[in-house]
Formats: sequence, structure tokens, C-alpha cells
Amino acid sequence: MTDDDATDLSLDELYDTVEAAGSPVVTATTVARETGRSQATATEALDELAADGDVARVETDADPVVYYPQSWGDLADRERLVVFPDRREIVADRPTQYTRASLAQFAHLVDSTRTEPGTRGYLYEIRPEDVWAAPFDELDALLDRVRSVLPRQVPDLESWIGEQWKRANQFVLDTHEDGYVVLRADREELMGNVARQKLADDHLRAAISDTESWVNEAAVGAIKRTLYDAGYPVRDDRNLESGEPLTVELETELRDYQREWVDRFLERQSGVLTAPPGSGKTIAAIGVLSEVGGETLILVPSRELAGQWHDELLAHTDLDDDQVGEYHGGRKEERPVTITTYQTAGMDRHRSLFDSREWGLLIFDECHRLPSDVFRRTADLQSRHRLGTTASAVREDDREEEIFTLIGPPLGTDWGALFDAGHVVEPEVEIRYVPWDETAETEFAAADRREQRQIAATNPAKVGAVRRLREAHPDARTLVFVDYLDQGRDLEASLGVPFVSGETRHRERERLFEQFRQGELEALIVSRIADEGLDLPNAELAIVASGLGGSRRQGTQRAGRTMRPSGSALVYVLATRGTTEEEFARRRMQHLSEKGIRVRERTVE
Repeated sequence: MTDDDATDLSLDELYDTVEAAGSPVVTATTVARETGRSQATATEALDELAADGDVARVETDADPVVYYPQSWGDLADRERLVVFPDRREIVADRPTQYTRASLAQFAHLVDSTRTEPGTRGYLYEIRPEDVWAAPFDELDALLDRVRSVLPRQVPDLESWIGEQWKRANQFVLDTHEDGYVVLRADREELMGNVARQKLADDHLRAAISDTESWVNEAAVGAIKRTLYDAGYPVRDDRNLESGEPLTVELETELRDYQREWVDRFLERQSGVLTAPPGSGKTIAAIGVLSEVGGETLILVPSRELAGQWHDELLAHTDLDDDQVGEYHGGRKEERPVTITTYQTAGMDRHRSLFDSREWGLLIFDECHRLPSDVFRRTADLQSRHRLGTTASAVREDDREEEIFTLIGPPLGTDWGALFDAGHVVEPEVEIRYVPWDETAETEFAAADRREQRQIAATNPAKVGAVRRLREAHPDARTLVFVDYLDQGRDLEASLGVPFVSGETRHRERERLFEQFRQGELEALIVSRIADEGLDLPNAELAIVASGLGGSRRQGTQRAGRTMRPSGSALVYVLATRGTTEEEFARRRMQHLSEKGIRVRERTVE
């Protein structure tokens, strides 16, 4: 600080000093200590603020002069962060979007609690896996981000983060010059006391040295999971198979950040692309496909998504139709690029087909589905390049870390950066608490807890709430989401809007979706089938009439139907007032809050 700057004390600095002191008033001595000024310059600076009317100056018996801000409202409205280093927790009150987006890069949002109407407090925890998955190439870059958001440097916390960062690089899988796979530890005790103690007998074939072991290549996936659970994520530097050669020319120019995703993947050979809906993950994945240059197997959750991938591949590359096949319940085409569903790929009668072909790249679309018991078998193909794509890697069974162990490290981009650059529209999100329909409220009071959840979710008063929202946004292309078929049919009858569910015939479903895409339909009511991946790029308004409990992933997916490079993005989540649905709605929006998106709340009279 120069002499010229010494007396230039801003109100923000004074607010920070008041908060640091934990006292409503401060002395010049306190300000000098907290801001690095001398006692004389601190006194002069405070007196200048007092002369301007921004600060009150009061003489007391205990100390000659104390000062306090004139506008306590400004202080109350400011962002405040409190760090608990021993518990590695951060409490954020009224955090800015930048703060929440930054915290999301190294911390886990545990909960958000209303403090008063329209405001929220946020509780974050920094877990080992958050450090391991942080999107930074160097520890210094991660620590710089931590320091940029926390109110002051916390040496003990930074030391712990450094230890966890080091753990993420202590075990490495690589390929020996003779072609077999080796597990290496950075010191003898890790190999002896961790790897050889915790891994099964058939995971390691033989010891090569005190820090190296010959690996059973078929057990690579299990080795990664076991060591991850022991607190040591494994870096995978093997020479992965390129598969049968396939020359693919990408005919669409990638945006700068998509090019960065592709380049980062090529450096690591595997990874999970985590980015907001509408940011072009599919195009980036096709860019990876063209760079790897090997035959490719693409796994998706549904036949609808298989069809979309087929169309996207033909639209953005020089691949011919006879080079792209779909293999699922409706079609059985094995081609150089084959698209299948997780369920089909996991069936015994189809496994030999996929295992026998020399795939160079596996793409796991909507890869948050991968860790479930039904789909995990496809992760055994560990010797190939592996790319996952998802908007939300969170899972309600807390097994999201398996996504990164089975596929690869996260490769995504800060959501806030994409919003700020205008690549993706940041949605305006509002939770609306809807009053009871009288008949439904009586039924609710007499029901057991399980029945109450459905009664609250299908509260008939929501029909009127949906109608009023559509009237308020008459020109917006609208998707109304429901989790209950009867509710969907009631809305269809009341609003005159088609309802599409799993019971809708496949051909009719595709016809309605295509009419929506082409602007021939202004609104659709959809069940869970529209939660994941469906390309409905014209949606401008999403109304969630009922949701899957407190599923954060579902909340992100539904909001994501509006998140595109241009236009408006409005999301309304309806919850019956005074029921557990209120908390479910808040939890569903938690992942969006974690990414820095503001979530408003409003009570409907």
C-alpha cells in the first residue's frame, strides 16, 4: 500500500473489518491492524468517512473514539462467509453468483437454508473427492481459486487441500515397454501397506519392485474402485487401444471452449465432460470421435437418444448412413460407429457382440446412469478411450464418485464462464409455493405418509397455477413436467396440450417431439421420458408440476431443457405449501444453486 492510498479507506474495507472484529463498532487501532495501515492513517481515513456521512464517530470513556457504518442495511445485505477449518466447512450467507460458482469447483453443497424470504444461506463441505475432481491442472491454481473466494487465507485448510491433491497422484497405471500394465506407487509403503493389502489376489499378478506391480488387465476397473475407496484415486496413463481405424472428418467448427474440452481429453485419453445443458457436449464428443480415429461404441439411456445421436453424427461429420448403426430393441445394426442403450449392452446375449469388436472409443452419454447395478457391466471395457457426458454428475445414492473412477476425471468448464460469455442462457428459476385445493387437503390429512407425498405432488390447484404461468408468458415455447400419469392426463384435458409419456407409442412420441421442435406445437406436457438428453432446443419455459422427490439431477435436467445459446430461459417449480414437497423442490434446485444460478422463492396466494 502506498502513502497515497493509505487514507483511501473504502466502505467495503470497513465492512470487512467490522465482520473480522466480530463487533458492531471498531476503533482506529482495529482498522489499522486489519488493513495494514498505521494508527495515524487509519484515524485519518475513518475521519474522512465520518465527514462524508458514511460513518458515525462516537467518543467513549473506554476508548477515545469508536466508529460504525451509518448504513447497517448495507452491511446486512453483504455476502458473508465463515470458514470452519477443522470440519472443512464453509457457511455462506447471501453469496454472490461468483462465490457460489467458485465454491462449486472445490466444495460440495451440503444444504441451503432459508434465512428470510428471498434469501438463502449455504453450507459447503470440502471433501477429499472434491479436491481430487477439481478442474485445475496445478495445485497453485486450485489454491488461487480458494483464496479468491474465502474471506481470508486459512493455512490449515490449504495444507489439507495440498495433502489431498498429492494423494491424487500417488498411484499411476501405465503400460510397460513390453506391453503389460503396471501399477506404480510413489513410495514403498504405499505399495506394500495399501495396494498389496487392499487389492484382491487376482488383481496383481506379481511384484516387479518395491513400488511396482504387474496388473491383471481385466481387473483395472476393480483396482481403481478399491484404491479410490481407500482414499487414493489412480491416475490412468496407460496406452489405450485405438481400435479398428476409422477416418472421420468433423464438418462443424467447434467453439473455443469445446476445442479445449477435446484437447484436454486427448491429453488424458479418458474423462467426463460435465457442462450445462445447451453447451454443446454432443458436438464436442463427436469432435473427440474424429480425433481418436477409431471405431466407436456410444451408449445412451434410451432409443430416442440413440436416434438423436444418429442424426447428429450425420449432420456434423462426413460419415455415411451405412457407417452409423443403432443396436437396441428396435434395430440391430452393428457398424463402425454403433449406438446402443445401456440396457442392451449389459445383456448377456449381446455382450459377445460388443466385446468382440475392436472399439477405439467408448462414449457414455448421460453417464450419471453408469454406476447403477444394471449399467455397471459396460464399464468393464477399461482398455479403450472413454468419454462420459453429463450436465449433472450428482446421484442421490452418493455414488457419483464411481463415474470418475470408471470413466475418467472431470473435463468440464465453469458454468458461470459459459453464462457470462453468452454461450448458454442462464435460466431464471423460481420455486412457487401453491395453496391447497380444499378437497385434496382433506384427503391429505387422512392419508398415510407415503400417500401424502403423491397427493401433495398432484394437488389440483397446480392446474390453475400452470394455466396462469402460461397466460403470463403467452409466446414462450413451454414444457410442463409431471411425474404422475393421472396428473399429466388432467393437465392435458384442462389445458388442451398433448401429454407424452412412456405409454405413448414410439412413433406418436417422435411425431409430437418433432412438431414441438419445428414450432408447430407451442406446448407439451411430458413425463420423466423428457428428463434426459432429448433435443428440444426451442423450449423457453419449463414448468415442473411434480418431481422425483428431491432429485438434484432431475432438477438440473428439467431446467436444462431451456438452457440454449439464445433466447429466454424460465423455470418454475411448483410445490404444495406446507408439505414436504417444499423441501423436495429446494433440494431439486440445489445443484443449480451450487453452480451459481439464483433460485427465487415465492408464495402464491
